[in-house]
Amino acid sequence: RTGFAHLFEHLMLFTGSRNVPEGTAWALMEAAGARAGPDLNGTTSADRTNYFQQVPSHALERAFWIEADRMATLDDALNQAKLDNQREVVKNERRQSVDNQPYGLAQQKLLSYTFPEGHPYHHPVLGSMEDLTAASLEDVRAFFRTYYVPNNAVLAVTGDIDVDDAKALVRRYFGPIPRGADPPPLRDATLPPLIGAAQREVIQDPNAPGPAVYVGYRMPSARDARAPVVTLLGGLLASGRSSPLYRVMVREKQLATNVFAFNFGYLEGADLFLVGAIGRPGIDADSLEAALLAELNDPARLIDATGLERVQASARFGLVNQLQGMGGFGGRGDMLAMGKVYFDDAGWINRRSAQLAGVTLDQMRALAAERMVENNRTTLVFVPARAATGGTR
Repeated sequence: RTGFAHLFEHLMLFTGSRNVPEGTAWALMEAAGARAGPDLNGTTSADRTNYFQQVPSHALERAFWIEADRMATLDDALNQAKLDNQREVVKNERRQSVDNQPYGLAQQKLLSYTFPEGHPYHHPVLGSMEDLTAASLEDVRAFFRTYYVPNNAVLAVTGDIDVDDAKALVRRYFGPIPRGADPPPLRDATLPPLIGAAQREVIQDPNAPGPAVYVGYRMPSARDARAPVVTLLGGLLASGRSSPLYRVMVREKQLATNVFAFNFGYLEGADLFLVGAIGRPGIDADSLEAALLAELNDPARLIDATGLERVQASARFGLVNQLQGMGGFGGRGDMLAMGKVYFDDAGWINRRSAQLAGVTLDQMRALAAERMVENNRTTLVFVPARAATGGTR
């Protein structure tokens, strides 16, 4: 059932419910001043599905009514035609973002190499075309009854509200919804620290304008005490024109047009850390790969005090900047809900700045020396298909 949670997100957003017919919810909230997309939307990541509404304060009760009706009665409005429609929407989303994009298979490939078969992170959130096709109406209804219950949900409300009035509205609209059975426990996602062997694949990409190299490493998960170190490592290595990988790969050697590094932030067992370089058109893929790996084979020399101070300042600024927003992607409501779902602590966000500021040079170098090693590395080499002669090995 890969891709199932994301498919259901689409059903939740667009299907309607017993008292709010299909299409009505969006019209009601837009009439109150909200905008579809930035203010009304949903997201599915590897560890949660998140819905948000950012509305004028006078529309708070209307927003509660719509969300509570969806939670209580969505399955009343589900039918085969609606499932088939949203299934095709999700398939097109996969085609646009994965199948028909340059280097679009990178995440799927890295996940499959980093997390073994059967692990929850072995596959991307969008899932496979085969599993999307196989989803039945009864599958969808069972998923709703299992996971979309009050005892498996977190509600965060921020902004221009009277707290007592908001709590009374929550009780009025969500209080009558009965508790569901406890959802099944998560599978054991524990993994060894290292993958155990170097892995490499050459991918002939008909959409690629030039070569690209993606390098993945298994890292401590977001629940690990070293998670802030993982978060800052990517920014230090490849964020901005002053980063060491940009300086070497783009400015000095002029092999790449762009470099990047980031972690996925996975919770259970391990995380995935990615470093990549997009080559200039016409550049030889082997040269690009050799140059990038030469830098990554000795990561400690890329990590210095100046770089750490730069990325810590950038991270703190980014955090403060995003928390100026109440709703939407990354706003206060999003972060409060995420903290409760991920760490059972809505106040997690209040300690985030101090966690990032507390990362030391020794911690970063130690983590890089432990995890950025050959037997914990997956290398994907994308070659424009028209010029490709390589295979896999």
